[in-house]
Amino acid sequence: METESNRLHISFLPLPAQGHMIPMIDIAKAFATRGAKITVITSPAFAAIFSKQIERANQLGLEFHVQTVKFPSTEVGMPEGWENTDATAYSQNLPKFAEALSLLREPVLHILEKHRPDCLVTDFFFAWATDVAARLKIPRLVFGGTSIIAVCAEEVIARHQPHKGVSCDSETFLMPHLPGDIKLTRNQLAEHIRRPVENDFTKHAGEALEAEVKSFGSIFNSFYELEKDYADYYRNFLGRKAWHVGPVSLCNSDTADKVQRGKEASISRHECLRWLDSKMPNSVVYVCFGSLTRFSSQQLVEIAKGLEASQQDFLWIVKGDKSQEQDWLPEGFEERMDGKGLIIRGWAPQLLILDHESIGGFVTHCGWNSTLESISAGVPMVTWPMFADQFYNEKLVVEVLGIGASVGSKSFAMFGEGADLVSRDDIDKVVRRVMAGEEAEVMRRRAKVIRETARKAVAEGGSSDSDLTSLIEELKQHKAARESK
Repeated sequence: METESNRLHISFLPLPAQGHMIPMIDIAKAFATRGAKITVITSPAFAAIFSKQIERANQLGLEFHVQTVKFPSTEVGMPEGWENTDATAYSQNLPKFAEALSLLREPVLHILEKHRPDCLVTDFFFAWATDVAARLKIPRLVFGGTSIIAVCAEEVIARHQPHKGVSCDSETFLMPHLPGDIKLTRNQLAEHIRRPVENDFTKHAGEALEAEVKSFGSIFNSFYELEKDYADYYRNFLGRKAWHVGPVSLCNSDTADKVQRGKEASISRHECLRWLDSKMPNSVVYVCFGSLTRFSSQQLVEIAKGLEASQQDFLWIVKGDKSQEQDWLPEGFEERMDGKGLIIRGWAPQLLILDHESIGGFVTHCGWNSTLESISAGVPMVTWPMFADQFYNEKLVVEVLGIGASVGSKSFAMFGEGADLVSRDDIDKVVRRVMAGEEAEVMRRRAKVIRETARKAVAEGGSSDSDLTSLIEELKQHKAARESK
């Protein structure tokens, strides 16, 4: 029986960004279901966005607290409230963003000294967090929000620099020592890897990596069976401690929990489900590119024309409101697609959508949250990576797991800015390939098998459940040793 004296108190410090905050709240819920007391430290803006989710957790008998700290936007020359503005030109503000994260050290330390948690779980980018945890004599766990294959691939590139052995940016190179015969081109790597230059952001990222290596270990939103070879490589060849506790989105089994993740949805769940319920199983292709990707008007036209040509029913998430579409939405498109396609403008209840039986495929940017949510739902993917870890995730989906087909994205484009144009014909072909025919059926059967493995991983005695148990026991031992001194 858990007593108050050996009960863990864990503080979570997520990066103020939707794609990082959502899985970290789910991880916090996983700890809370094991009896841990949770404190989330975040900005007032994000506390407001996630208030319903946290209130829901408390209603379920979990203990969640929130401590707010002002995000220092104006102190570094960014607009007030910038951290909650997805539409801002992130690429122009990354150095300032990194500086703002550094300024959070003292106010966060003040909160931690006051509340004295037993463990600090922070996003990878809080480079100072390992030193702060050491000062408080508590473990710091790192959460990067990426796949294991992505972390391993970047470490291989940093150590062996295989991209320097090719003659041009479009020539493929093999990732040495990495399982799976993974090949990439220099064009698919971030600019700072292709042409190394030191700036404030790359310096901050380097410091964050050094702090991760010195930390207690890393938490991955993944499961061992999904990335077995890369999990083994991470532990055995990189020599780092890691716990795989995902897919954490599966803790949201109730419809309300699936809807109340991140921002408020731009469509009611009833309207969304009513439309999906009217469709046959595996007949709808879901199209969404995450919270940060921005396409040109020309590319949006190609997507619209490609979806229309594919003759598949579709549910498409578009950023912005209807007034911004006058320069790209093909004339008469919505009228022609009436009943066949549904456009949602803004935020959508993605878990609810992917779990619906009518969804047969997912056109995705390969952000890790979306990729893992699709895997957890047993939905094959059309992969369209653009930046961050997305090209590595595409390799996992298409080449390692065999549950997707690539749209043919060839170049790294931060937030989608300046991305190569993908034609309507290529979109039409790859959507048909994933949605209809024998190859689609093979991918779908394979995806359903992996879905069941994912669910077993988080069930009692599964690999992720066991890893979480192991981690909690280590943290309790650390707490007991600290308190006995």
